[in-house]
Amino acid sequence: MSSSCSSNGLLPSSASPRDQDDLEARPTNEFEHDGHDLTDESDPFDIAQTKNAPIEILRQWRQAALVLNACRRFRYTLDLKREDEKEKRRRMIRSHAQVVRAALLFRLAGEQQIVLGPSATPPTATGEYAIGLEQLASMTRDHNISSLQQYGGAKGLSNMLKTNLATGITGDENDLIKRRNAFGTNRYPQKKGRSFLRFLWEAWQDLTLIILIVAAIASLGLGIKTEGLSRGWYDGASISFAVFLVIIVTAVSDYRQSLQFQNLNQEKQNIQLEVMRGGRTMKISIFDIVVGDVVPLKIGDQVPADGLMITGHSLAIDESSMTGESKIVHKDQKAPFLMSGCKVADGVGTMLVTGVGINTEWGLLMASISEDTGEETPLQVRLNGLATFIGIVGLAVAISVLVILLGRYFTGNTKNPDGSVQFIKGETKVSKAIDGVIKILTVAVTIVVVAVPEGLPLAVTLTLAYSMRKMMADKALVRRLSACETMGSSTTICSDKTGTLTLNQMTVVEAYIGKQKINQPDDPLKLHSEAVSLLCEGIAQNTTGNVFVPKDGGDIEISGSPTEKAILSWGVKLGLKFDVLRSESKILHVFPFNSEKKRGGVAVQTTDSKVHIHWKGAAEMVLASCTRYLDSNGSLQSIDEDMDFFKVSIDDMAACSLRCVAIAYRPYESDKVPTDEESLDKWVLPEDELVLLAIVGIKDPCRPGVKDAVKVCTAAGVKVRMVTGDNIQTAKAIALECGILSCDADATEPNIIEGKVFRAYSEKEREIIAKKITVMGRSSPNDKLLLVQALRKGGEVVAVTGDGTNDAPALHEADIGLSMGIQGTEVAKESSDIVILDDNFASVVKVVRWGRSVYANIQKFIQFQLTVNVGALVINVVAAVSSGDVPLNTVQLLWVNLIMDTLGALALATEPPTDHLMHRTPVGRREPLITNIMWRNLLIQALYQVAVLLVLNFRGLSILNLSHDDRKHATIVKNTMIFNAFVICQVFNEFNARKPDQMNVFKGVTKNRLFMGIVGFTVILQIILIEFTGDFTTTVRLNWKQWLICVAIGIVSWPLAAVGKLLPVPKTPLSKYLRKPFRRLRTARNA
Repeated sequence: MSSSCSSNGLLPSSASPRDQDDLEARPTNEFEHDGHDLTDESDPFDIAQTKNAPIEILRQWRQAALVLNACRRFRYTLDLKREDEKEKRRRMIRSHAQVVRAALLFRLAGEQQIVLGPSATPPTATGEYAIGLEQLASMTRDHNISSLQQYGGAKGLSNMLKTNLATGITGDENDLIKRRNAFGTNRYPQKKGRSFLRFLWEAWQDLTLIILIVAAIASLGLGIKTEGLSRGWYDGASISFAVFLVIIVTAVSDYRQSLQFQNLNQEKQNIQLEVMRGGRTMKISIFDIVVGDVVPLKIGDQVPADGLMITGHSLAIDESSMTGESKIVHKDQKAPFLMSGCKVADGVGTMLVTGVGINTEWGLLMASISEDTGEETPLQVRLNGLATFIGIVGLAVAISVLVILLGRYFTGNTKNPDGSVQFIKGETKVSKAIDGVIKILTVAVTIVVVAVPEGLPLAVTLTLAYSMRKMMADKALVRRLSACETMGSSTTICSDKTGTLTLNQMTVVEAYIGKQKINQPDDPLKLHSEAVSLLCEGIAQNTTGNVFVPKDGGDIEISGSPTEKAILSWGVKLGLKFDVLRSESKILHVFPFNSEKKRGGVAVQTTDSKVHIHWKGAAEMVLASCTRYLDSNGSLQSIDEDMDFFKVSIDDMAACSLRCVAIAYRPYESDKVPTDEESLDKWVLPEDELVLLAIVGIKDPCRPGVKDAVKVCTAAGVKVRMVTGDNIQTAKAIALECGILSCDADATEPNIIEGKVFRAYSEKEREIIAKKITVMGRSSPNDKLLLVQALRKGGEVVAVTGDGTNDAPALHEADIGLSMGIQGTEVAKESSDIVILDDNFASVVKVVRWGRSVYANIQKFIQFQLTVNVGALVINVVAAVSSGDVPLNTVQLLWVNLIMDTLGALALATEPPTDHLMHRTPVGRREPLITNIMWRNLLIQALYQVAVLLVLNFRGLSILNLSHDDRKHATIVKNTMIFNAFVICQVFNEFNARKPDQMNVFKGVTKNRLFMGIVGFTVILQIILIEFTGDFTTTVRLNWKQWLICVAIGIVSWPLAAVGKLLPVPKTPLSKYLRKPFRRLRTARNA
């Protein structure tokens, strides 16, 4: 949210139009084919890619043409200048970290915002901790390995910090307070947002308002001169008050949006992560991390604070967020330092926290830059263009009217109400002529005021902000504003299976030990002791989960991913003693679970110095590496003859929607194991000649309501595709259960396909086959990326769900990336546009509803706003040119504009989504903003209002029986009637705008209390204006008959709208016809 006053302007989008017969058009892929010839590569507003637009394009959008009110128009978009400054600050922070930190600490100490730790003295055992804040901070900041060795390495440092490297800190409240007092909290002082006074200051720097302020001053001077001080100040004061009101309303609106975006940033920064405290793995907020905490790290995690690696296997860190270099840094005992804010690119490990908050370079960086949520969304770009285009038309009309009126005035054709000529050459005094010119200038100003639709950009922000708030309640955190509106255009959703379509509540329900099927897999009596022993060793060591057994005999706590928890729970029931097994054997090397290979392994050394290599992963893949199996009697058997049996067993379990996991191991010669640390890190674990220990079937039930959600998507023209790493048979069974596949007959290739088959096709073949794919099983993250690319090339608008780090490229590539809030890694969340907080597919469907609602609400407001603009403009222009005077004066038009800009935007932009939205095809992303339906509604209402009000203007005196009254009073009554009838027409038309393509415009209106409240508030204010503030608005009180006439004129708009909706509209958008001459001209010029 920022102001870009230096920015230039925008022209209307020449985004290609599409055929349509409703507000929403056909699916985008049809359009892409039909409208390909309409796109213009030289047009900066032809928005093909709505996401991650480069800075060059943003600059192009600002420099396309003259913009009216650049400061205000761009106040909700990215401040390019500030972005450049932020990047410079990021580069500077590393070189000046110590100076910046000292300055910040000095300021914060002065403000008593934090408690400073002990001064920098050599470590002594006299304090609460044997090491001070400064020693820790300088050691980590300088990556000082010699200081670390002096302290005794990670072990010695943990003793100084009273931390157990295996079980973590005690974590009681007293311990946490001591640590926060000694070493600070994991928060940093954030730059304060702009104050309300700053928003007030920015609100008045608006070209239209500045023109009005000048007009108010001129009007004040003219009024006092001609009518005296007692009555002459009314006009000028009225304009000034109206301008003041506009400034206040704008500033309040902007300030509220600013606060909302600040809350969104805080929500994004509040990362939940696991720590080890008292031997128990628990989830806490990143802000609650303290020095001394032991934090497990896995692929995709953000390093939550500065610290040391305690243990690590293939641990690699992406430090680009801090260093600016995209090189991946491998961590080991020679390079153990970890920097806050970096991401885990590979491997697993644990870290000891040594610095938090302002004592980290990340904290310094975050304290030095303010988060800017300003972002260009496609609708903002197109509406800025539309508003500018209309503004330029209004300016041209105003200048034309000014020239005509000045010509009429100086040629003696402008007359007073009593019929006398206003200007007679050679007789009229100069001062009187100047007064006449000022009046004419005021008329021109009123035309500019009514012509510039400043409410359009505001309406986008209001509806996006409202949608974001409501989507949060629907368990969706919007990270990028543009995703709200793009989601309304999505034609396909590529969804994960686990946790999104299913509950992610996994339990082992079936197992094969050897060839014996065990339907009660947790009964250890049915298993041979040798099999149980090897299984328990593999389960305990080859896991990223944890088992905590409370000393007081409470319930056992199991943590980890849902699959890990299911297998660990099964192991516990088999008699697994987690801590005992972990302590009895030593882990030599770990191969973390890999979504490409679909398996993970570990090499362990037992107490009798034997080496076992344990593997666990996708059943058919692990099975393919097995040469023997352990039967139910604990004997080794060759697998060759029984391979088919195991394959059929896997297929049977998969057909019952079970996730199949195989557990295998192999003994290994200890003398072949690398002895030095460097060789051990590079050691590739052998994955051949494995011994199959067990195949387990894990049940993960479908989420309730998923079938209905899929049905809603299908009805809305959005195809749901399942992309999963699971076995193809499991994927098929779940797809049938969820309604993604309607019947067994659909489950044929290429409807259902394996990832390896899809990736083997050529690029062109993938593009053709992608459209037919409904289920992809055994897919890798790269397969998902290839599918997204193929679908997008085919013209689809693609939404993709993902939770793993390797999903980041697909999330980034998709039009809308949806990451999972519970299972998603930080890398996945940062690459996504929306975070689904409950990991539920039903929440994804709600996001689609809100996306369509955003677009529909904007269209409602455009129709409403343009009806007002066209009506007021035509009435004033025709009256001014024909009679030299205007029926709607500046104050009245300011009031109308205030209703339209703010109250109208608020009323229509906050309409909740309806089921009707989900019975249409998706909104094409190049669909014209003003559809033929809208043009029809707009023109019918505007023509009616113009016709009725012009009749009142020219024949009003006789129609209202005012011919015999005093001419001056009769004219004011007639103008009051015109003003009142015009406003009442807008109130009634506001209801019409709610449902542009439905007969029943009142459906659900009582449920929208804000809409009803705004309509009621507008009517009450209008009554007050007419009845009590006549001196300021140049109106008089109306009797009940005159009020009745105004209401009757307004109410006609309801039946008129209903009759209008019976009129058919052409399928080809009007904008297509309007652009043809320009396109021909451009083609001729380029020829």
